[in-house]
Amino acid sequence: MGRVSKGIKCSVIGCDKEAVRSLPIDKVTAAGLKVSGSRRAYLCKEHYKEYRRSPAVKREKMIERWRYRV
Repeated sequence: MGRVSKGIKCSVIGCDKEAVRSLPIDKVTAAGLKVSGSRRAYLCKEHYKEYRRSPAVKREKMIERWRYRV
């Protein structure tokens, strides 16, 4: 059982909703979200959606697709 399933709160400053995803904190801060914590960032549904739509994440996904293209 992980922390998300136990009911940890969102790591974004000013948000106290239940988290649904856990990501490395450096990726979340690169996407432009202000989070508190040391290693992992826990995001609620709304902030995870904001994370996925950030240009930094889209650019990273595009580079990964190029890397593994056959």
